[in-house]
Amino acid sequence: MDVLDAIKGRRSIRAYENRAVPAKIVEKLIEAARWAPSAGNIQPWEFVIVRRPAIKRRLAEAALGQSFVEEAPVVIVVCANENRATERYGIRGKELYCIQDTAAAVQNIHLAAYSFGLGTCWIGAFNEEDAEKILETPLGIRPVALISVGYSAESPSPPNRRPKSRIVHYETFRLTPK
Repeated sequence: MDVLDAIKGRRSIRAYENRAVPAKIVEKLIEAARWAPSAGNIQPWEFVIVRRPAIKRRLAEAALGQSFVEEAPVVIVVCANENRATERYGIRGKELYCIQDTAAAVQNIHLAAYSFGLGTCWIGAFNEEDAEKILETPLGIRPVALISVGYSAESPSPPNRRPKSRIVHYETFRLTPK
């Protein structure tokens, strides 16, 4: 599969078939995440794979009632290991680099899932403290994204995108004339 086709073809999926995702495929999604770039190769990510209905239900509640989180066969919670990032880069590692690095890992999961015929959704709207309690994360491990994973039961249309002429700047930041 061409990577640009995957980037343009994947969608945020919020409805899933009642079909299990094989553990081997979930392992491949984590493998894709492990190969994301990271500042200084610190690899400040941790992954919690959730399949238990009771835990998914609680995560859906923490995700402001987004019920599709509970309905997905798998939820991957991507966490930033702030301790690991801080050791080398101090506060910038904790507040920026580990977030950037985990975001790259999240994107890799989405693209790999799409290549396996799976649908995913990146959920950032959730109560972080509730998620920490639900997942029993230790101090310094920050949940930054929930990813619902499953076989899609919907086919959303492509979303609109801003034209390149409105978002690309050359040499300095200046608005491109209309």
